[in-house]
Amino acid sequence: MTPPGHAPKKPGPLRRVTEGGHGRLTLAVGLQALAALVGIVPFIAVGELARRLLDDPAPSGARVWPLVSTAAGAALLALVLAYAAATLSHYADNALQLRLRRELAEHVGRLPLGWFTSRGTGRITAATHDDVHALHHLVAHTLLDVTTVLVAPTAALAYLLTVDWRLALVAVLPAVAGMLLFRRAMAGAGEQMVEYHRAQTRITSAAVEFADGIPVVKAFGRERTPHGRFTRAADDFAAFFAAWSRRTLVVSTAAFLVVAPVVVLTLVLGVGAILVTQDVIAPATLIPFTLLAPTLAAPVGAVGTRLQQIQSGRAAAARITDLLDEPPLSQPESPRTPVGRHVRLRGVRVSYDGEHDVLHDIDLDLAPGTVTALVGPSGSGKSTLAALLPRFHDANAGTVDIGGVDVRDIAAGDLYRTVGFVFQDVRLLADSVADNIRLGRPEATHEQVIRAATAARIHERVLELPRGYDSVVGQDAQFSGGEAQRVSIARALLTDAPILVLDEATAFADPTAEAHIQDALSELATGRTVLVIAHRLETVREADNIVVLDTGRVVEQGRHDQLLAADGPYARLWHRRARVRATADPENV
Repeated sequence: MTPPGHAPKKPGPLRRVTEGGHGRLTLAVGLQALAALVGIVPFIAVGELARRLLDDPAPSGARVWPLVSTAAGAALLALVLAYAAATLSHYADNALQLRLRRELAEHVGRLPLGWFTSRGTGRITAATHDDVHALHHLVAHTLLDVTTVLVAPTAALAYLLTVDWRLALVAVLPAVAGMLLFRRAMAGAGEQMVEYHRAQTRITSAAVEFADGIPVVKAFGRERTPHGRFTRAADDFAAFFAAWSRRTLVVSTAAFLVVAPVVVLTLVLGVGAILVTQDVIAPATLIPFTLLAPTLAAPVGAVGTRLQQIQSGRAAAARITDLLDEPPLSQPESPRTPVGRHVRLRGVRVSYDGEHDVLHDIDLDLAPGTVTALVGPSGSGKSTLAALLPRFHDANAGTVDIGGVDVRDIAAGDLYRTVGFVFQDVRLLADSVADNIRLGRPEATHEQVIRAATAARIHERVLELPRGYDSVVGQDAQFSGGEAQRVSIARALLTDAPILVLDEATAFADPTAEAHIQDALSELATGRTVLVIAHRLETVREADNIVVLDTGRVVEQGRHDQLLAADGPYARLWHRRARVRATADPENV
């Protein structure tokens, strides 16, 4: 029971990600511990057999065969137990990986779409692949290795103490000395590892700069500039690593030497020989120590690797839980259905950090069947405002209504059937062209897919592919940027959402591609409520309403001719754009 005033302690990341698999892992560790204990028995049996043979050169079978049978049986049982433990740990790991990947996929699917645009997909890839794979080594191997490392030496020492406590203490000395030396060698390792990663990052960055910048620097005759940065970074890394190695080389080498089997045996047999010559112990007493003394010190040499694997697993678990702790997009308890296509924003304020507003008190209406263009300088808040309609993120204050219903009260499926979007950064899946088009409407027929592709001016290009609409993107279907854009427009056409958000798709297209895309967009916008982010003012001259944003505020709105006549912010943007066009192409002015 939690004491009053105390919150229940939250489990650590590693325990949290392995939750649900503790039963199998506990059983696997138990079996491995038993296997380690049983694995010592053959050595004990051989040692006892040798002692009996030395004491009695002609022993009876009754004194020999039970020990031989015990050794053979224990060896076989140890193998069976170890195999069972490894099988269980791998089953636990397989279940863990499946559960984590499903949980991550489900959670990522509930994150706001704006989360992906601000952070990219690299973090998801790292979590679902690299980090989950890093846990494999910890769960399937390291736990069992650590169990063996702890149990086997303890069991061996317990037996050797019964044989002769004096030699047992001598056999422990190398392990104690090794641990002390390793501790000294690892002093300050945390700070050194931080600097090690920094040095690696510097040399990697310099190498990328060197490789990527070769064409540019050659064009300006500055070949040595990036090359010099790369060589300096490499020299700095080499100097740092050499200095670190010099500080730890002697101590770490000594640590490995004192736990080496030959050193342990030399020490134990040397002391044992003295005790034998002094008639303190019998010669046969040395045999168990010859067999088992190296076992006592061997774990010290493996400590570094095991600790690194544990730390890597814990770090991976922390990254996975960080991703799982990202707040998902809230879903309404009682979803409502919008009636109509009128979009209304009132008192909208957006802040990404909770302190600085990106949008300030936005009031805006998008009438059904009209085109509203968002214009303004870079960083004025155009993309942030447009992203509110499909709920890429939510407003911190104010409301965004569609058909009289707050977008936060619309179920996600209904919202994405109501609001479609087409952006410059087109993402096509490694799937057939047809399935890419029907992504937002999986039940669409092949005829409906063809009609959407025809309207998007991409049908003829698809027919040129080796397998037509069955061609797989990235395999036998390679699209240019403009062609991929038209595939995404076909996708939006097929979804048939009544409200459309466009990030001007022709901003960087060549003239031919621009003409095709504009035709497709015209087809797409017909009869819909459209909100377009305009990068080139000349493309939205015919918009029903042009909204000018500056520093997150609506500073002006109206039709093109009205705004030019007002001689305000829009007129200044228009004339500045005209001067840029005149400079770029004087004959076209």
